[in-house]
Amino acid sequence: MFHVIGGLFDAHELAALQAAVAALPWEDGTLTAGAMARAVKRNAQATPGPAREAVLRKVEAALLAHAGFVSAARPKGFARLMVSRYEGGQTYGTHVDEAFIGGARTDLSFTLFLSDPDRYRGGELVIEDRIEDRAFRLPAGELVLYPSDTLHRVEPVTEGVRLAVVGWVTSRVRDPARREVLFDLDAALAAAAEGDGAQALRLAKIRANLTRM
Repeated sequence: MFHVIGGLFDAHELAALQAAVAALPWEDGTLTAGAMARAVKRNAQATPGPAREAVLRKVEAALLAHAGFVSAARPKGFARLMVSRYEGGQTYGTHVDEAFIGGARTDLSFTLFLSDPDRYRGGELVIEDRIEDRAFRLPAGELVLYPSDTLHRVEPVTEGVRLAVVGWVTSRVRDPARREVLFDLDAALAAAAEGDGAQALRLAKIRANLTRM
């Protein structure tokens, strides 16, 4: 299941985040790629250091404070977050994310777009689905959350600069079908809470018991 999530930052917060990312130092993106991905990865990533860590802490805090992200991902933790940069034809060919990063299982991946779409060309995140490929090129401040076991790629950036934060989530609910049921239950519970209190209580019980399974 794919989720497009916005509302993580207000305009001031987003502008500050964009400025902080633009000022980061960069290194070769292949330094963190797996053996197979290394052959198709052509981008830059933010160099580890206090400035990068401050950016990633802000992003992580925003994600964990966002009800929609928490409902969709059920995060137990983040395997890794990093900042990526594409320009001058850089691309990331078709690949699948590593099953474990730093010893943590990767259940879900996300790309948080930080560049305004009118500031660059190309750079679509293309995720292969069973029926058709899905391409995402979202407004700055929005992210797409998707299963880590999917094949995906980043199309060449032919003009401008594409900045993004990418990350991998270890979910408390490993089974994607169960996560989807719980996500739907959250939506139903929110709607029921505005009207029938007894119905909301029954839905809350179902959600809690499903989470225990």
